[in-house]
Amino acid sequence: MTAPGTRAGAPAEDSDDLDVEEALALVREPRHDQAGVPAPAPEAHGERHRAIPWPRAREIAARAGRARVRRAPVSVPLGDALGLVLAGPLDALTDLPSFDTSAMDGWAVAGPGPWEVRDEGVLAGHAQPEPLTDGEAVRIATGARIPVDTTAVLRSEHGRTDTQGRLHATREIVHGQDIRPRAQECRSGDQLLPVGTLVTPAVLGLAAAAGYDTVTAVPRPRAEVLVLGDELLTEGLPHDGLIRDALGPMLPPWLRALGAEVVAVRRIGDDAKALRKAVDGSEADLIVTTGGTAGGPVDHVHPTLERIGAELLVDGVKVRPGHPMLLARTKEGRHLVGLPGNPLAAISGLLTLAEPLLRTLAAHPAPEPYTLPLRETVQGHPYDTRLVPVVLRGDRAVPLHYNGPAMLRGIAAADALAVVPPGGARQGEETELLDLPWAAAGIEVCFT
Repeated sequence: MTAPGTRAGAPAEDSDDLDVEEALALVREPRHDQAGVPAPAPEAHGERHRAIPWPRAREIAARAGRARVRRAPVSVPLGDALGLVLAGPLDALTDLPSFDTSAMDGWAVAGPGPWEVRDEGVLAGHAQPEPLTDGEAVRIATGARIPVDTTAVLRSEHGRTDTQGRLHATREIVHGQDIRPRAQECRSGDQLLPVGTLVTPAVLGLAAAAGYDTVTAVPRPRAEVLVLGDELLTEGLPHDGLIRDALGPMLPPWLRALGAEVVAVRRIGDDAKALRKAVDGSEADLIVTTGGTAGGPVDHVHPTLERIGAELLVDGVKVRPGHPMLLARTKEGRHLVGLPGNPLAAISGLLTLAEPLLRTLAAHPAPEPYTLPLRETVQGHPYDTRLVPVVLRGDRAVPLHYNGPAMLRGIAAADALAVVPPGGARQGEETELLDLPWAAAGIEVCFT
């Protein structure tokens, strides 16, 4: 097997991408046991993984997204831009507001009162009204253009009319009151938001108000899912040694929640030739495979990566579940994340390797890490990090049961994954949490 960080049949590629090369150097380090003694090299038919610590794996995955092949910015309609990152500054294309407008329903008045009221009012969306003269008023709606020579807007609740139809103010008014002057918010050409701003619903509203139909943004990373395994059913109940495929329905929407555009979902089965053809022919920024990352007789991911000359950036991670996950650079600017076949182990691989890579490709900032105390003790692995589904209750994280590698019952009810260090975490101990996309979106989950 090709050593991590080298290309099969060729010397390690020279690169001026220091970030990725630093990451590769981490993978090239010899493995050590817990006493610091170099571990033996993997046997040809034994352990093929050079597992690295979980935090280091995530760092390598994030750095791998900083490829030398830069993805060109794209022009995106406002309706499709939510969640993208601005690749150009958002400069105002007009003054905001672009004309003097009324901030309230009421009357536009000129000079001191009382005022004679015109018969016709002024509504939003209409052309410039006739100028006012001193002693004159006109009914006006919020957002309507202010007539020339208007002194102030008198709110509806602050005026009354007498028997002759003249308007009187019931409280003192100030010059310019309740008028939004042209360019109060910005002038044409002002920078409203810098490069690197995440496009939120409020950003879309601001862009539309400033005159934009499209924005220049970092494109969504394209992802392709390859579902491996002859034992997988797409419908009906398990039977005769066959099981339902849980990852095919789960991974595409999860990848979309992580900001990717899923361009294809293919079922390959346990077919080495079909897998190689699919990987070779993919134009996606990220290929995600399910299963086939261990050393079994039909685990074709490692041999396929060797045959195509891919670089293994991560080959095994010291995390439970999900130990035999991998990250490879298949060609310049393109990557493959190999997930274990067990469902919760696959989620572990998705959040360990795919999430940081996609985040970097999309130019999203890394989320600020946060911790909460555990409501109860969580047993740890002696040497590896554990990712444990939890629900958040007040200021505590409650570990969930059904957290085995093949189980989805716990994660289906979870708000987050607790990052439990080697050796475990005690009740009340502050523990790092990884939010799940739907929890961040505020979707409530009932758990008993």
